[in-house]
Amino acid sequence: MAFYSIKDLEKISGIKAHTIRIWERRYDLIEPQRTSTNIRFYDDDDLKKILNVSILNQNGYKISKIAQMTDVQLRERVIDLCLDTRNVDVQIESLLVAMLEMDEGKFANVLTNSIIKLGFESTVETILFPFLDRIGILWQAGTINPAQEHFISNLIRQKLIVAIDNEMQNFIPKSDKTIVFFLPENELHEIGLLFYSLIARKEGYNVVYLGASVPVDDLKVVVNVRKADALFTSFVAAYKKEDLESIMQQISDALPAIPVCVMGLQIKEITPELPAKFKTISSSSEFKGVLSSI
Repeated sequence: MAFYSIKDLEKISGIKAHTIRIWERRYDLIEPQRTSTNIRFYDDDDLKKILNVSILNQNGYKISKIAQMTDVQLRERVIDLCLDTRNVDVQIESLLVAMLEMDEGKFANVLTNSIIKLGFESTVETILFPFLDRIGILWQAGTINPAQEHFISNLIRQKLIVAIDNEMQNFIPKSDKTIVFFLPENELHEIGLLFYSLIARKEGYNVVYLGASVPVDDLKVVVNVRKADALFTSFVAAYKKEDLESIMQQISDALPAIPVCVMGLQIKEITPELPAKFKTISSSSEFKGVLSSI
């Protein structure tokens, strides 16, 4: 079981710490425990309840009404709201609860309902990517257990691999261009890479998928064997700005003639200076436009 400070609850739920304290005193919504040195802390059950309360409160339920609900009633109301795929915040917070509970069934229900209503690509971009960005920040800050992040990331990865496998069975090349997908050394978060490799396959481009933690020297060997018309990479792990820029420059120096598409949380957060021929990708539609110009 993880332990959280009230600041951790604020970061994860988006509810201000002083509001949580007011709810504690006025409505007995949750009751913090205390360490032997009298420091307040919260557990997973408290966090899940605050997330559920946040979902209802954002959707028009008054806190006085929420406080009167049993835990079962609280969950039932949240499930009802999850069926409305127009509310992205509800979907994201529901996935957070599924992650904390390590509940594969709950995760599948939220994701499947969104895919049916929004389609696979839209679900990934509007729900899964923001969700992963959020837990990535929390994981780097040490406010969630890495095992929980691995659990949910691997479920998403499985979905993408199945989609890619289905696409490969019916793949008809529409272009003679080849895109090489890779992550730099020490980068292990493949979900964005998998998703955009799926988009490239759907658009009829040849894909060479190298996966995680590829040294620049190995990348050069691959490109010597298989001509690449573009590279695609992603940065999610924590970097200093100068280190991130240095890694991209190494790639550029090694393969200066090849355009590089780049995405990821760190590109958005740090906004580094990009080398020549590097292009930031923020959506599948933007990527499709880049593909058509290669």
